[in-house]
Amino acid sequence: MRKPWIVGMLLAGALLLGACGDPSSGPEAAPPSPAVPGASAATTHQRAPASPRVPAVGPRVLYLGDSLAMETQNVLGQRLRQDLNATYTSAPYSGTTLCDYLEGTGARSLVPDADKAAALVRARHPDYVVLQFWGNAWGYTWCMDGITYNASPQRYFSRYRADLRRLTEQIAAAGGARRPRIVWVLQGPDPITPDRVRRVNGMYERQAAASGDLVADAGRTVAPAGARYTWTQYLPCTAYEHEHPDYCTQPDRDRTALHLDTDYLHFCLAPTTSTPKPCPVRSPGILRISREITGVIRGAAGR
Repeated sequence: MRKPWIVGMLLAGALLLGACGDPSSGPEAAPPSPAVPGASAATTHQRAPASPRVPAVGPRVLYLGDSLAMETQNVLGQRLRQDLNATYTSAPYSGTTLCDYLEGTGARSLVPDADKAAALVRARHPDYVVLQFWGNAWGYTWCMDGITYNASPQRYFSRYRADLRRLTEQIAAAGGARRPRIVWVLQGPDPITPDRVRRVNGMYERQAAASGDLVADAGRTVAPAGARYTWTQYLPCTAYEHEHPDYCTQPDRDRTALHLDTDYLHFCLAPTTSTPKPCPVRSPGILRISREITGVIRGAAGR
């Protein structure tokens, strides 16, 4: 039996790698995104034509995050364009955490200067900035200065709290008179460090309340009813998944898969590779997360 810290390192390695495959092959895929470490990741997808149920002018949305955002970005973009006629920019980098998107980190960051949160806010003028971070706690991110959850939980939480405040301030300053609203995405259950994820989510909620921003509890949609922080590989199919059978992966058992057997963290039902890319296959967990984020923006925008 693997020791918990070994399993944690394996999961962190998977977090660093991100989702795999050819994004153009996925049934939920939008136009391919060049969002890979070491390259400019910002890609703007134009608004789709309006329909009777979709507003003619939709919100401008910027999506940033780690490998969970990397694997989700195309599906989220599709939902936002179809449901809200959004203008959408995604710039996730696998293996990152909040400090990687702070301006002033220089070479000690996995995110280039052009794709820092504030730089993209100044360039794209979004109405909403969606931030999805699991909270990299394993020392893969240079800007964390070697602070890890296992070595010192209190130092880790103190640093994480300071970074989310700084990131909020930088985004607000970059927006100026048109300050975008931040949408903090709450994470799903973590089988290795459940208390860490609970506390990180609490930080997101408190920061959103303090700065007048938003929370999207996407993690709730990938957790059992009544057991928000209990990890599970399978959940009962939702009404939407019953209506769209490709997302109800085991209809004979009325349940669907959220994770692969070999990856407890990611929601893409295709194995990770060394080249991070959007998820290339239909994955119920990714769709659930995307629908929750889209619903929060819809509500805030009064759509």
